[in-house]
Amino acid sequence: PTYEGRVRVHSPTETGFDWSHWGSFSQAVEMCNNNGACRKTEGGVMCPSYRVTRDEKDVVRGRANSLRLALSGRFGDNALASEAMADTMKLCVGCKACHNECPTSVDMAKMKTEVAYQRAKQHGISLRDRVIAYLPRYAPWLSRVPWLANLRDQIPGLPWLTERVLGLSKERSLPVWQAHYRAPVAEPTGHRPAVILLSDTFNRHFEPENLYAARRVLDRLGFDVIEPVAKDPSRPVCCGRTFLAAGLIDEARIEAARFIETVLPWIRQGLPVVGLEPSCLLTLRDEFLALLPGDDAKLLAEHAFLFEEFIEAEIDAGRIKPEFRAGTCSKVLVHGHCHQKAARAMGPVESILRRIPNLQVETIESSCCGMAGHFGYQAETVEISKAMGELSLLPAVRDADGDTRIIADGTSCRHQIADSSTRQAEHIALILDEHLSKD
Repeated sequence: PTYEGRVRVHSPTETGFDWSHWGSFSQAVEMCNNNGACRKTEGGVMCPSYRVTRDEKDVVRGRANSLRLALSGRFGDNALASEAMADTMKLCVGCKACHNECPTSVDMAKMKTEVAYQRAKQHGISLRDRVIAYLPRYAPWLSRVPWLANLRDQIPGLPWLTERVLGLSKERSLPVWQAHYRAPVAEPTGHRPAVILLSDTFNRHFEPENLYAARRVLDRLGFDVIEPVAKDPSRPVCCGRTFLAAGLIDEARIEAARFIETVLPWIRQGLPVVGLEPSCLLTLRDEFLALLPGDDAKLLAEHAFLFEEFIEAEIDAGRIKPEFRAGTCSKVLVHGHCHQKAARAMGPVESILRRIPNLQVETIESSCCGMAGHFGYQAETVEISKAMGELSLLPAVRDADGDTRIIADGTSCRHQIADSSTRQAEHIALILDEHLSKD
């Protein structure tokens, strides 16, 4: 049977994720020992919502204590699916900083997803969450008529209407749909080492120039870039991140199975999977292990790399020797995606940029940008989203002189910067494409 055919859809009484790494879901909650490290307001990333509200219920410790009470039965039956628990998790942006910065590595991001899963099983999800969750499923069709998809921000009154109907804030512009992305070949030539480029939903349909830039860079570095085709070729493989954001863990598991089944023949041969969007690529190294635990998911995690991680590792191993040239850009200001920082993957970003001659590299000491997927688009959380951005990121961006380029690998981070300042942030792939010698 295919991977998808072997996927087990859980019942409402079971957890969505496999928590056996911690022993059980309740044991994962008990990892919080109330040390209060999440209450810091400077340095690092956690906890973005607490830094804005300074309310104990909006800090990792407060959420963990609420989960303890719910699991102990103090909140009654089906407490995980209750309104009170949903409110407790409302301002968690799933930044994963707690998993990296908490002394006991509490993984509140996964716990939030588990709570959303339990609630979805009991009450279903809203129309807004459904529109966002199923984006990868309908995006290939909507991208064929981008003019239609972009009408929301072009016709007066439509932003107001989408706020009333869907709860998408009228104060936010939506990502701009681009023309249909032309994928690379599905098989390597056999003459050069090959790389699987993960063309995530966001870059594929909203910023395909990033994918094209990454392909040019990898090609000039001597790699064949391929995109394996799934057995159902109607749409590309997907990491399932949007389903996880809505608590649809069973749907995300189906996407994970489809992904693994498609790339497994190649990663067994040692081919790496390289991605541009941190939240998508790092899902392969994190959530996939809790969705489909086993040797195949572990093998994929070992072969999954962020774009700059892969290039820097190849340089360090002596397999490639890129020649970067100086350009008109003299300084870049770098903002790290929360998941990049949680995975401790910012080092390769900084080191590869420093290989460019005469380029000054400065990293913003920032917490979450505040956009956090659809969190920043929601009418009920848009002001908190903006306040998170104003903690450090947006002031640093506004203070940067006009000649400084802004780099942010996360699509949400770039949108927050564009929506709340006069600057446009770029993916590192564009910078490397511009400065990598074509000889």
